[in-house]
Parts: sequence; C-alpha cells; structure tokens
Amino acid sequence: MCWLCDAKRTAQVAAQGDAAADGHRWSSRRGFLLAAGAGAVTAAGLAPSAADAQVDVGRASAMRGLVPAQQRENAATQQYGQMLAEARAKNALAPDHHPQLVKLRAIARQLIPHTTPWNDRSRGWQWEVNLIGSSQINAFCMPGGKIAFYTGILDKLQLNDDEQAMIMGHEMAHALREHARARLAKTQATGIGLSLGAQLLGLGDLGNLAANLGTQLLSLKYSRDDETEADLVGLELAARGAYRPQASVTLWEKMAAQGGGNGPGFLSTHPSGPNRIRELQSNVPKVQGLYEQARRGG
Repeated sequence: MCWLCDAKRTAQVAAQGDAAADGHRWSSRRGFLLAAGAGAVTAAGLAPSAADAQVDVGRASAMRGLVPAQQRENAATQQYGQMLAEARAKNALAPDHHPQLVKLRAIARQLIPHTTPWNDRSRGWQWEVNLIGSSQINAFCMPGGKIAFYTGILDKLQLNDDEQAMIMGHEMAHALREHARARLAKTQATGIGLSLGAQLLGLGDLGNLAANLGTQLLSLKYSRDDETEADLVGLELAARGAYRPQASVTLWEKMAAQGGGNGPGFLSTHPSGPNRIRELQSNVPKVQGLYEQARRGG
C-alpha cells in the first residue's frame, strides 16, 4: 500500500504533525504542475507503444470498471489539495527551489513521457510533485498523478537519484494500473454487493460513498499482486527514463535494513522481504537494454 493507513486521521494531518515536531519550516509556495504532453518529452526518447513493454504484468483488474475513473480522480485531487493547504499553513511544504524537490521534479519529467502506454487516461492528468517535511518514511501517487514524498524517506534511506526514480516509478505505477480504483470497487462490493453499481451511477443514495471516497483513497491496502505490478511497471518506467535498473534492488535492500517500522507509512505497507528483491533482480535484465538505449539518448 502507498496510502497512509490511519483510519482516524488522514495523511495530511499525520504529515503536518510530524513536520512540526521535526522543525521543518518552509515558506509558502505556489502550486506546480508537470505537463504530461509533448512538452514533457525529454532526451530519454518518446514513449513506447504498449506492445513494447518488457515486463509482464498481464491485464489490469476488471474490478476497476465498477468505480468511475473521473470520480476517483476528482476525489484524489480534492484530498491532495487539502493536504497541501495544511502543509503550507504549517510551513511544512517545500518551496519550489528546495534542492530535494527540484530533483524529484526532474525525475518525474523523465518518467512521465513513458506513462501513457500503461494508461491512456494519463495523457490528460495534471501531474504534480510536492515534498513535505516529515520524519515518516513514505511516498505516494494518488489517482490522477498527484505525487508526494516525505523528507524522511529521502533522508533516512539516503537515496541516490536512481533509487528515488524507482520509488517514483513504483508510485506512478499504482496510479497507472488504477490499483486504488480496483481496491475501492472490491471494498465496496464486499460491503454493499450489487447496490454498488446503482450508487456509483447516481441511481441510488450516494451518501457515505461520496463522503468517504477521498478518505478511502488514503487508507487502501494494496494486495501482493498489486505491489508486484507496481514494482515491475515502475522498474520499466525508470529504466526508460535513463535510471539504473539495479537501483530497484539496492532500494529494497535499504528498505529491508530499515525493517518494517511501526504504525502507518511506506515501510509498514511495502513488505521488503527476499522474495520481492529476487523478483526485481530477475527482471532487471529485461529492462537493461531500455536503460542503455535511454542513456544513449535513443
């Protein structure tokens, strides 16, 4: 899972509490969007067709069709905006010139041009990357391309550029494969069965569903299969962006060294056992050629 999973408090509250405790104080800043159109294509090359994918993750879950994509993305955008507003109010939102944020946005620009084969809807996403001062080891990408990193994951793990790209790719992959949309559908289907369809289509009482959708986006737990998909799709995105594939392995070795941690956060919801590392290691050769081609600018 890449969402903060405290059912009683949303991610933004936890983030700002940690920020205040850590002494992160940044001045207010303006919003920043990363275009996913032609202007975002970099020297790493144009995006491939879907048939060119080197990792094998199969088709996206059919369950996602039970939750309207636009509704899900709108809810995520609202939650993301609230999170940024609260961070800004506490001076915990990194300014545009912050070195770590500048680097993260540069990485995003390298990866975004390669996202559309995984989800055509991403052509219209308003990608955004922000950095929040917090000791939590966490990062996430909400539906619609809203990305946040916490300083804790960068500082405590001492991540290099390639490892940061692997996290970025992993989080983007969750959004591209619409894992949140599928998990929401499964959660709702478990609770209300066939009435879900009527609710989502406006044929019944939207009530709690509409009220809770945004919060659910911040409390979903991804399945093991979802995590594997995100690992592999993220690995390919990063390789196509000219980031070293082997960094996926060193990243999770660092995660494993940190242990699972306690409470909400990235480590507690991203198991970093040997199976995960072996799976990544076995897929590194599949994307090595993409990395080398991207490095040559071809």
